[in-house]
Amino acid sequence: MKAIQKKLAEIYPEKDVEIIALSIKNLIGKYQNLVKPSTSQLTHKDIVLIAYGDHVKTDGEMPLQTLAKFATKYLYDHIDSIHILPFYPYSSDDGFSVIDYYQVNPDLGTWQDVEALAKDYKLMFDAVVNHISSQSKWFQGYLNGKEQYENYFIEKSPDTDLSAVVRPRALPLLSKFVDAKGNTRHIWTTFSQDQIDLNYENPKVLLQVLDVLLFYISKGAKLLRLDAIGFLWKVPGTTSIHLPQTHSIIQLVRLVLGQVSKEVTLVTETNVPHQENISYFGDGTNEAQMVYNFTLPPLLAFSLLKEDTKTLQAWAASLSLPSQQTCFFNFTASHDGVGVRPLQGIVPDADIDFLAKTAKKHGGYISYKNNPDGSQSPYELNCNYLDLIAHYDEEDEVRIKKMLLTQGVALCMPGVPGIYFHSLVGSGNYKKGVEATGMKRTINREKLDYEVLCKELEAPNSFRAKLYKQFLNLIDTRKKYQVFNPFGDFKFPKVHKNVFAIERVGETQKILCLFNFSSKTIELDLGETSGENVLTGLNENLKALKLKAWEQKWICLDA
Repeated sequence: MKAIQKKLAEIYPEKDVEIIALSIKNLIGKYQNLVKPSTSQLTHKDIVLIAYGDHVKTDGEMPLQTLAKFATKYLYDHIDSIHILPFYPYSSDDGFSVIDYYQVNPDLGTWQDVEALAKDYKLMFDAVVNHISSQSKWFQGYLNGKEQYENYFIEKSPDTDLSAVVRPRALPLLSKFVDAKGNTRHIWTTFSQDQIDLNYENPKVLLQVLDVLLFYISKGAKLLRLDAIGFLWKVPGTTSIHLPQTHSIIQLVRLVLGQVSKEVTLVTETNVPHQENISYFGDGTNEAQMVYNFTLPPLLAFSLLKEDTKTLQAWAASLSLPSQQTCFFNFTASHDGVGVRPLQGIVPDADIDFLAKTAKKHGGYISYKNNPDGSQSPYELNCNYLDLIAHYDEEDEVRIKKMLLTQGVALCMPGVPGIYFHSLVGSGNYKKGVEATGMKRTINREKLDYEVLCKELEAPNSFRAKLYKQFLNLIDTRKKYQVFNPFGDFKFPKVHKNVFAIERVGETQKILCLFNFSSKTIELDLGETSGENVLTGLNENLKALKLKAWEQKWICLDA
C-alpha cells in the first residue's frame, strides 16, 4: 500500500491521501476473493479479434451467443483473444457513451454470455472512463442535486479561456444543460454533448472508476482498453491532454489492479502523434503494458498507395521499447476510422491531404478537428481499410494481395496483433449505413447476417472466402514461431526502397519478413544462400530472391 499512497500523493492533497488509500485497500479486499490468481503472459500465440458484440447476428439468438458460435466455427485454434467493443447500455456513439458500466446491453445478451466467451478466449473490455452518458444515473443524479454525485463532472463558465485545450472533434467543448432547479450549467464534454467528462479531481470519481475496472476483471477481462485516456485530467490554460496527473492515475490503476490479478494488461488508446502516444509506456514497468500503435495504419496505407517504404522504414527504425514488459498493439483497422494525427511530424501535411483525397476517391469520408487558430484539419479517414488501400474497381486478386500485405506487416511487427472483424472477413465500405445513421464511422461498422456470412465464407470462389483462408495462413504461421514473441527482439533492415523488411530474432532462429509495397517484381540479393519460406514451405534462393507485386515472404534463417 505504500506505493499506492505515494502515487496518490502525486494526484491529491496530502491531507486526503490516507483516507483514499484506505478506501482503495477495501476495494482490493472486496475483489481479491472474486478473481482467481493467474500469472500467464502474452506470447506469440496471442492474436486479438476486434469485434462488436453484434457484428454477426441471427434471428432468435442473442448476438453475443452468435458471436461465440461464429468464433467456435471460424476462429477456434486460430485466434485466442477477443476485444468485445463496448457491450454496456449506451445512448450514442455505438457504445462509447455508456449509461451503466455494470450492465450488459440487453440487446446483446447477458453477463453469462460474456463469461461463457471468457472460458474459451482472453477478453479485452473497454474502459470508457474519460466520460459517461448524459443519460447515466451519475449525470442525472448530478443535475438533480444528489449529494452522492456532487463534483462528479466539470462545470466551467463560458467565459473561461479554454483556447489551449486540444480538440479532437469540431464540436463545442462546453455543453449547456439545465439542472433540476432550472439553472443552466456549462459542462465539459470533450467528444460530444452526450459524453460527459468525469471529474477526477474528486477522489470519489477515482474510487468509483477503480471499482468498475476491478469489476471487469472479476467478469473475465484479461486486457483493459483505456479509451481516450489522454484527456482524463483537465486544467484550463493547458492543453488538457497527457497531463502529469493522467499518467499518475494510469500508474495508480496498474498498482491497484496488480494487487488483484498479475495477469491483466492495460492497453492505452491515445490517437495522437507517436512520441505522445508512447509516453504511456511510462518507464517500462509502471504504466501501460501495451500501447496502440496508431502510426502504423495510416503509414502502411500511405506507403502502399505511394509504392514507397522509405518513410515507413525510417519510422520503424526509430521504434524502441522501454523494457521487455511493454509492447505495441499493432492494428490496421478498427471500429473507428484511420486516424491521421499520428502522422504529424512524420510526413508533410500535403501527404496527409493525399491520404484524405484518396479516402474520398475510394468511397470514404473525412472527419475534421478544430485547431487553436480557428482552422480545421483532417483528424480521421472514415473508410474501410481494404477500400482505402485498394480501390473497389481493382481486381479481386490485387485487392486481396494488398490487404494481406498490410495484415502481414501487423502480424510480424513487435507486439500483439489486433485484427478487426471486417478485415478478417473481407468487408468493404458500408455506405448504406452512413446514409441511415448520418455517422461517418458507420462506414466500417456493418452488422452481418450469420447465415449469409457463413455461406460466403464457405463458397470457395467468393471474395470473402479467398481472403479469409489466406489470412488464416498468415495467422497460423505466426503462431508456430516463438520469434514472434510480443516482447522479442526485432530489427528493420534496409533492403530496397519498395520493400519493407522486419527481422524477428529468437534464441536459435530468425525470420526475415519481406513485403513488396510496389506493383512491380523486385529482385533482391540478401547475401545468404537459401532459407525456407515459412508461408509456403518452399526453399528460396536468397542470392536472387524475387518478390512479385504486393507479395510477402517470411524467410526462416539460422540465428
